[in-house]
Amino acid sequence: MQPLSSQQIQGNWATVLLPINADDSIDYARLDHEVAALIEAGVDGLYTNGTAGEFHTQSEDEFDRVSQVVAERCEQARMPFQLGVSHPSPQTSLARLHRARQWRPSAVQVILPDWVPPTQDEARAFLTRMAEAADPIGLVLYNPPHAKRVLDAPALAQLRAAVPSLVGVKVADGGPSWYGALRHHLAGLSVFVPGHHLATGYLNGARGSYSNVACLSPRGAQRWWSLMQTDIQAALEIERQIIAFFQAHIAPLSGWGYSNPALDKLLAAVGGWSDIGTRLRWPYRYLPETEAQRLGPVARQMVPWLFE
Repeated sequence: MQPLSSQQIQGNWATVLLPINADDSIDYARLDHEVAALIEAGVDGLYTNGTAGEFHTQSEDEFDRVSQVVAERCEQARMPFQLGVSHPSPQTSLARLHRARQWRPSAVQVILPDWVPPTQDEARAFLTRMAEAADPIGLVLYNPPHAKRVLDAPALAQLRAAVPSLVGVKVADGGPSWYGALRHHLAGLSVFVPGHHLATGYLNGARGSYSNVACLSPRGAQRWWSLMQTDIQAALEIERQIIAFFQAHIAPLSGWGYSNPALDKLLAAVGGWSDIGTRLRWPYRYLPETEAQRLGPVARQMVPWLFE
């Protein structure tokens, strides 16, 4: 796969979730089926080892096998894909990146070192070395709200100036002033916002999403992205429906202590588009399948457009 520039990284990208067996092992047959289903749904791209991909629980052999399954499927289908090489240890992340190059991803995703939050100089040093190892493949910085150091627009712009092969970033969005800072500081960077805010983000300069809505319905999320190109007002109305569902039925589960991976796997089970299951790897709590069965009709009533 050819490396993607910042201008080419856009749209509705779907995360690869780990199907976990009762003995805590990864079910690679179900993983392969999931990747095939995402490709068939026609999303703009796939990515591995985000937070919902449970990169923090994988051995190095598991990381390699997950990466290979996704890369081989995507290469065969000519589907853009990004490999997440993230790890709390910068040394392990660098080693993952060296191995990931063999699968020729469209980009590689990284997080900043996690146990001791880096200073701006240390973040620059980390990304510089990762970029040198990845060349000519671009870097996408995964910087969600639960990162140990959450970067604002000026800090991201400084890193982009120092590391030109930093082509994209995943962040949480904000209000009008946040989007004003995006347009002012980050014009040369592919900024991805949360999936359930994508219509607002696209209207205000974001280029896409690593999408939790694609967890719920990858085909519906892709149709929604296409609608944004032709009828943004209709897309904003669908966004209001999605947010209403999330606020009423997903956000309370977060308040009860369930993690983002648990919620994303629940969304996939609610959508029912692949047999992934809700189980997380030890020691993390997950929601029972009965909760997905309860929410399935609710989601289809509140956001029917995603399931048409």
